[in-house]
Amino acid sequence: MDVGARLVRDYEDGAGVAVSAPVDWPDPGRYLAATLPVWGLAAGSVQAFVAAADRYRKTAATAPIRHRLDPERIAASFTSDRLLRIDGAPVAGFADLSGFFPTFDGWVRTHANYPHHRARLLAALELPADAPVEQAESQIAVIRAADLEELAAARGAIAVQVRDEAQWRAHPHSGSAAAGPLVAVAERPDRRRYTLPVSGTPYQPLQGVRVLDLTRVIAGPVATRALALLGAEVLRVDPPTLPEIPWQFTDTGQGKSSALLDLRTAGTRWESLLDSADVLVTGYRPGALEGLGLAGRPGLIHARVSAWGFTGPWAGRRGFDSIVQAATGIAVIEGASAVPGALPAQALDHASGYLLAAGIIDALAARTGDGFGRDVRVSLARTATWLLSERGRTPGHPAPAVPGPRNTVTHGRTVTAAPVLAEFPDYPFPARGYGRAEPRWTDTPVREQR
Repeated sequence: MDVGARLVRDYEDGAGVAVSAPVDWPDPGRYLAATLPVWGLAAGSVQAFVAAADRYRKTAATAPIRHRLDPERIAASFTSDRLLRIDGAPVAGFADLSGFFPTFDGWVRTHANYPHHRARLLAALELPADAPVEQAESQIAVIRAADLEELAAARGAIAVQVRDEAQWRAHPHSGSAAAGPLVAVAERPDRRRYTLPVSGTPYQPLQGVRVLDLTRVIAGPVATRALALLGAEVLRVDPPTLPEIPWQFTDTGQGKSSALLDLRTAGTRWESLLDSADVLVTGYRPGALEGLGLAGRPGLIHARVSAWGFTGPWAGRRGFDSIVQAATGIAVIEGASAVPGALPAQALDHASGYLLAAGIIDALAARTGDGFGRDVRVSLARTATWLLSERGRTPGHPAPAVPGPRNTVTHGRTVTAAPVLAEFPDYPFPARGYGRAEPRWTDTPVREQR
């Protein structure tokens, strides 16, 4: 069985949904070439999303769409940060303190793209906030990798020891990271009468579905962007005190409105938004949202993405795709001559995003029949352990092929990757101004009584 087919099967078995029909898996050529079967992970996650959309279309009595998997289009979407051009120039994907650094006894990988993460990392190194990167490198070089990992966690910074597979399997969190289904879909006891939107079309079956997006970086925004592609109204809400990286929003903000709102003080404004939402997507660490007293309404689909999962000793830790790759052994597998490397894309993020979108769509379809709320959960570490468990490694692989310009779209001064589904020439609209929308819904969906 193809790697992509196994991922679809594992998703559908774990989510408890109807098995989809087999598909033709194209030869990817050199796209997403890696030692690990990254193409299978990418294509399988996209196909899981496509199959969920067709199950929803069936529930809504909407005609199915015959999709095809285009390797170049999928590779372009998964490497969208490398194809992004603003005024003709590429963007810097990682800041100077984000990357691999040698330590006293090995390597660490850090993530300091956001200013507050950079400040915390420097504080963990007992350096001033304006310390140059050379000084940080010198400090890292005299610390043991495991010690820096713990120092960073204690300060809310992000740094992990680069481990090989055996070291990760021996780690206390390894078992928790591998436990459970790829996408956990759990029915809750709360219930609310639900009426199905009737405005959906074959290409936009989710018209009338309202999605609140409280996520950043890649996995969550990819999931909500995928829902927007299929017609959902997505309102992204960010705190006004935590600025976003502009290019990152441009890369994953297509099809969404963006508003700023402090949930700690929003009161009835937030409650009104949440009460009229169908889906809430969050990327907070486990327990953070509940700690703010932001309970969901009955019948809500609450989708969550985390780095390390929701149980185990690292459940509360921060993390990103590159960090999970480093900790779980992927960076060693993809490296060369004792120097760690990386996958040809932030594939854990993108694949987790499409798997999360699939889980949301299947949860929406299930809710039309019973009205019960559901929790949908994915974690980058669970996706990573799935990838590591797959057969078919190719250590002598060629360099990954670069997708061509036919897989991009241009809007004014910005060039971005086209949607992952080849049947869609573009998203409903490009990323609009960050935080410029009002925190309210723009559409009043017409719904069918059930």
